[in-house]
Amino acid sequence: MASDQTSGSTNARLKLRVAEVREEASGIRSFTLVDPAGGSVPPFTAGAHLLVDLENGLQRHYSLCNDPVETHRYVIAVLREPNGRGGSSFMHDKVREGVELTVSEPRNNFALVDGAKSYLMIAGGIGITPILAMCRALNRRGADYRLHYCSRTVETTAFRAELGGEPFAPRVGFHHDGGDPAKGIDLRALLETVPPGTHLYCCGPNGLMKAVEQAAAHWPTGTVHFEFFSGTGEPAQPHPGDQPFELVAAKSGKVMQVPANRTILSVLEENGIHVDSVCQEGICATCLTGVIEGVPDHRDLVLDAQEKAQNKLIAVCCSRSKTSRLVLDL
Repeated sequence: MASDQTSGSTNARLKLRVAEVREEASGIRSFTLVDPAGGSVPPFTAGAHLLVDLENGLQRHYSLCNDPVETHRYVIAVLREPNGRGGSSFMHDKVREGVELTVSEPRNNFALVDGAKSYLMIAGGIGITPILAMCRALNRRGADYRLHYCSRTVETTAFRAELGGEPFAPRVGFHHDGGDPAKGIDLRALLETVPPGTHLYCCGPNGLMKAVEQAAAHWPTGTVHFEFFSGTGEPAQPHPGDQPFELVAAKSGKVMQVPANRTILSVLEENGIHVDSVCQEGICATCLTGVIEGVPDHRDLVLDAQEKAQNKLIAVCCSRSKTSRLVLDL
């Protein structure tokens, strides 16, 4: 999930027209977005997502699921979440063919590692979207991969007909648990053996992600990759024992105090320093900021273990400082 694999900026905005809306499965719709003037759209790489501006100031990240070689369109898919915060309801209830949406250029925190000997993919539910784009890219490369797609039922399995046909079918296994994870995929058995040179990619509900993380704990550092698309549903909260610390914005020279009950992001905003932020839970990478001095207390789900150990980046929406002074590249 390295931030240096970003292929766009959340600041840049595109006006795109919805050319097609399709029912991909029960509760899941895909939306094809094109340039209203018929031109090309900025390029993207497999695993990338768009930041979509919705109503009432809402913004949501949606992964691209079409083939990255396509330059004329973006395709996203959205699961209706009855208990969500309004983003999926807007997409399902308000967005129709012909509607124009404002989106960011593509950004990628979940890019494929080049040159792996093989790739093992695990997708759960709507988590198939970035994985599907990856499989398309791997098919073109002639790469060795295997996809395990977990869902409740056949009816809730998006893109099932496509994945059940060529060229995907020989490499795809479907797992339907009926809502009982005990009846689904056996992750311990699947991940017990580590094939040399294999990289593991997983996207899906938090329960699946946690189970994969535990089952793959023995895999070599840097070979397991996750894309989180949901967190707790609430902004980051302070932890018991959190301490205040001094925050310095290097470019402006401003010195601020971050109380134990405030986030870095809120203190920066209060002092007139704007940092793009969407999720405020540490799952979207939008607010990643460079660290010049100090040791962050990483609380995000975006940076991998190696990146956190390097202490070069921090998610200012949720993370704090282990040292009494933290200097950021702002």
